Amino acid sequence: MSSQDIPEENLPAEQDHAPGAVTVADEENPFADPGLPPHEHRIQDIDERAARRSERAVALLFTVSMLATLGFIASYVTIPRDKNIFVFPIGHLSALNFALGLTLGTALFCIGAGAVHWARTLMSDVEVADDRHAIAAPEDVRAKVHADFRQGAKESALGRRKLLRNTMFGALALFPLSGVMLLRDLGPLPGTSLRHTLWAKGKRLVNMNTNQPLRPEDVAVGSLTFAKPDGLEETDEEFQDEMAKAALMIVRLQPDNIRDKRELDWSHEGIVAFSKICTHVGCPISLYEQQTHHVLCPCHQSTFDLSDGARVIFGPAGHALPQLRIGVDSEGYLQALGDFEEPVGPAFWERG
Repeated sequence: MSSQDIPEENLPAEQDHAPGAVTVADEENPFADPGLPPHEHRIQDIDERAARRSERAVALLFTVSMLATLGFIASYVTIPRDKNIFVFPIGHLSALNFALGLTLGTALFCIGAGAVHWARTLMSDVEVADDRHAIAAPEDVRAKVHADFRQGAKESALGRRKLLRNTMFGALALFPLSGVMLLRDLGPLPGTSLRHTLWAKGKRLVNMNTNQPLRPEDVAVGSLTFAKPDGLEETDEEFQDEMAKAALMIVRLQPDNIRDKRELDWSHEGIVAFSKICTHVGCPISLYEQQTHHVLCPCHQSTFDLSDGARVIFGPAGHALPQLRIGVDSEGYLQALGDFEEPVGPAFWERG
């Protein structure tokens, strides 16, 4: 239905907006104002039933937002922090984080969508042109404001009563520290936990894909395998935190191709184990080139040479990937012979 189908007496009255009126070009005004295009009435402007439908739609969106907010509160109170769920196709993730993100996103989206629908269908859409006016206040008003300010400053006695002034500034400076102290409730201080991982002497290397301990014969020359410490499961509450430090990549090289003596000594039959965490900003490294023995970080293209102590040969990374010393246990499984000798991850750590 358009405005042409509605009797003239049912249409809303148009206002005469002089500033937007059409002008004709002449010698004094060669650039004529083309004016505004004719206003087209929306169906909600001329049909109260359509307006009520839009009103109900907006109310429904706001109601869903309220329910989602209540769901956010209920999720925060009732869902355990250590509960994990499987969501296809994302995989395993925290049930609490998933519920909080879903409910909060729904609440915000519905508020925004409701406001937009309200504005586009029920609020006035008549365009109004208005002339610009001077922004600056008149000179007499500006003089009065300045005089009032000077009078107020004089009456406050800040310049004369230094004790009041200094103690006020001290109170205002110290008060924000109470908010800073609340940050202590964000959690315990990390201490030295960032310098250590779950790797320890005798800890077996477990394949991330099969969840089975690795033997030397499981690692083919030129292959790239990702491993985790034995005993760490995806359902563990601290899984993500621990894997952010302990993630390991294993590559088998020909021993003759290993140019770094320490790397060769810390390997087993050409099998070398390096941290998977890039030393630039901590992205997981996952790209391996067999012919050159280079691994590439997909985030910022830092490139490391696994045949030469995983040193940096390109990109912004600050230092080589930490290597894990490995061997085999009495049952023939690959095991760690200790923890990394330097902190893993980006350059915080700049060895400080």
